[in-house]
Amino acid sequence: MKAIKSDIFKKIMKFTKPYQWRFNGVIIWAVSLSIFAALRPYLLKKTVDSYIEPKDSQGLLLYIVIMGVVLLLEVASQFYFVYWANWLGQDIVKDIRVKLFNHLSSFRMKYFDNAPVGQLVTRSVYDIESIAKIFSQGLFMIISDLMKMVVVLIFMFFMNWKLTLIVLAAMPILLYATSVFQKKMKVAFEEVRTQISNMNTFVQERVTGMKIVQLFSREDIEYEKFKEINKKHNDAWLKNVLYNSIFFPIADIVSSLTLGFIVWYGGMSILNGDNITTFGDLFAYTMLISMLFNPLRQIADKFNEMQMGMVSANRVFEILESDELVQDTGKREAPKFKGSIEFKDVHFGYLEKEEVLKGVSLSVNAGETIAIVGATGAGKSTIINLLNRFYEINSGEISIDGINIDEFRLASLRTQIAVVLQDVFLFADTILNNITLNNPDITREDVVNAAKKIGIHQFIMNLPNGYDYNVKERGVMLSSGQRQLIAFLRAYVSNPSILILDEATSSIDSYSEELIQNATETITQGRTSIVIAHRLATVVNADKIIVMDKGLVVEQGTHRELLSLPDGFYRNLYQSQFLAVAEE
Repeated sequence: MKAIKSDIFKKIMKFTKPYQWRFNGVIIWAVSLSIFAALRPYLLKKTVDSYIEPKDSQGLLLYIVIMGVVLLLEVASQFYFVYWANWLGQDIVKDIRVKLFNHLSSFRMKYFDNAPVGQLVTRSVYDIESIAKIFSQGLFMIISDLMKMVVVLIFMFFMNWKLTLIVLAAMPILLYATSVFQKKMKVAFEEVRTQISNMNTFVQERVTGMKIVQLFSREDIEYEKFKEINKKHNDAWLKNVLYNSIFFPIADIVSSLTLGFIVWYGGMSILNGDNITTFGDLFAYTMLISMLFNPLRQIADKFNEMQMGMVSANRVFEILESDELVQDTGKREAPKFKGSIEFKDVHFGYLEKEEVLKGVSLSVNAGETIAIVGATGAGKSTIINLLNRFYEINSGEISIDGINIDEFRLASLRTQIAVVLQDVFLFADTILNNITLNNPDITREDVVNAAKKIGIHQFIMNLPNGYDYNVKERGVMLSSGQRQLIAFLRAYVSNPSILILDEATSSIDSYSEELIQNATETITQGRTSIVIAHRLATVVNADKIIVMDKGLVVEQGTHRELLSLPDGFYRNLYQSQFLAVAEE
């Protein structure tokens, strides 16, 4: 475990390199703080022994001024130490958070298929904030406290080594208690992090799926589940509180007993005239014991903060070091495609040894509109995912204009392919920004002109604030059909070489369908279009229909050609499903 922690710590420290001067500055302020803090009790001793007992008022005033200056220097060192430590921590967290987000956006879709969203949010927000505490509340505070203890011990031995030995005799008890406390707290913190992650995942999923929860009257069941998760979270924190409640009173008792013994022993020596100590020593040691024992107690507390940060850092680095990145090894910049597409014996499965595509071969000529039909699970949407390289194929080859898509840079490939999904995702932003996706190359004028061309400008202008209408989270302010229209416009303004409609007209009203049919005719002109079909009209008008079943292409041809096949798959599908849709 120590090796793992050391490895994590080294990874974190790499992020301090751009801020090395500030890192060194924090150490310097920590040293200054330790010296000035330990100097005050020594000056108090000198004041009592040299000026208060001899009743030297002028010397007393001088030392009071000196102590005031030292106090001001200590306050200034404390301020800059705390400010710079937090400043450094926040800058490091900023860099890690940016790197993590960039890393997440480069992952294969397979990673998101298996990773709960709530867990990823916890890693990206809560865990990263805990990393900041490694610097602001952990590492530098521990360094500062250790330095203060060392400097205090030096002053104590310099002032009265006999009293110092008495103080050191109590240290093993506190050190042992601190060691046990640290081990217990590490386990407790890991459990707290696990329960926080579980709670975030549960809440995120239920809030997102609240409509399902209410439609199926699952409120009471989900309430009981949440109570159970919340109790586990509460129990984890209570264990944390219990360990703190035991340790800190023990530390206070040890400190108080040591101070009491010093006062008794020193006082008796003064009364007996042994010259072992002075009144100044007793005054100074009441402060020095606190300055020696409190940092040790705080080190345990700060160690907990650091431990929490290390646990969080471990989870963040697990994501940063994941090998789930899309392999963007292509060197070619994708040009404006003519649009011919070919799949050659493509095999693929989302899970190992469970193939979804079992040797698919198909070709699409440039400028053609093809429809892909088949039962649910036949592999239709998988073809679209592979064409965009959301997943890597197991074997075979996919090419566009005769060039393997692996040879293209990923971003340039996807720029030439626009997809309109059945389940349209809109951000909590304006319609304009949801269409342009903040692409500076697409102006408002471009969007308005495109909307007019495909016939949906008036629909947008009828909304409050028109193109500046905020659709809220996931586009809840719009109907399914309206969201589809926005998705069509978003695809159109990107001016793709290849257009993909993934059952884009499957759940909309008749008015929106009419607008989408008109839009489809416009945006498919002059470019290759692939339609995963649901509505009959789209299938009939396609240049070619590809029929899939159980991961294989079973038939290809025009609507008329496929209907002429006796007992053909498409013919049966048409009669059982599409004909029923047409008669509605």
